[in-house]
Order: sequence, then C-alpha cells, then structure tokens
Amino acid sequence: MKLQNRLSGPTKVQIPMVPMIDIVFLLLIFFMLNLKIVSPEGNFNINLPISAPTAAAAELTPPEIKVSMVSDRQGNLIQLTLGSKNLGNDEMAFEQLNKEILKIIGRPGNPLAKDIEVEIDADYETQYKYVVKAISKCTGRLDPGSKQVARYVEKIKFAPPHKPKA
Repeated sequence: MKLQNRLSGPTKVQIPMVPMIDIVFLLLIFFMLNLKIVSPEGNFNINLPISAPTAAAAELTPPEIKVSMVSDRQGNLIQLTLGSKNLGNDEMAFEQLNKEILKIIGRPGNPLAKDIEVEIDADYETQYKYVVKAISKCTGRLDPGSKQVARYVEKIKFAPPHKPKA
C-alpha cells in the first residue's frame, strides 16, 4: 500500500455538484409552491349595516307603463288606454299618449328613461297600423324645428296575445 507524502503539498478536495444542484432546485420549487400572491389593495370586504330605504331609492324604481288597445272584430281601434286613463280611439288619442308618456319620464333624454319599459297589450284582432302608431308615440317624437328625434322610452314589450271572445 502506497501512502502519500504529507510534505508533497495540499490535495484538492472535490465538492460533488449534482447533489448541490438538486438541493437548489428543491428549494426553488418549495418557495414557488409556498408563494402567496397578495391581493390588490382597496378591495375591502366591509359589512355595512342595512338601513331603511330612502326616498331617493324609491324614486329610482321605474314606473310601470301599460298601454292597452281594444278593437272590434274588423281590427278597428275602439279604445286606447294608458294605465287606467282612457285616451280615446282617434289620432288625438295617440297624441295624448305621447304627451302622457312625456309626463311620466319628465324630459326627453332622461337617463332614467332607459330603464322604463312600456308594455303594449293589444287585442288579437287589432290592426298592425295601430300597434305601430302606439310604439312610435311611446318611443318619442320628432321636433319640427330642429328635425331631431326626441327619445322617450327605449324598451317596449308586448303582453301575451289573448284569443278573441267568441
């Protein structure tokens, strides 16, 4: 057996690199998995006490507008009503409908008017021209001076059709 001479000089110690790289990767994976991402500031979950509804909240609920059209068997308009108010059955009835809708929404272009919805309940036999007139008078009017359309209501729905009486 051959012994090295201690006087010949220091020997070089080799550190194994593969286990060190393994440890570094294990630590990196450990810290990545335990990373908690901070939520953005300003998102405070505050539970405020419930208060009584104010008068302003009651004003924000849009009114229900129901237009009824009653016709005879030939489809001619007999009665046009807005809510419980009878408006008649001629051209002036449609003009009155336009004025009443304007009273309800306040002014043309009112931001709250986009939430207001008009329900049209026409008889089964009602002629199409009367329904179209009612729709046009509910949606707005044309200003004669400026040739601009003044919008009243954007949303119009129809009541389910009901069969004519026998």
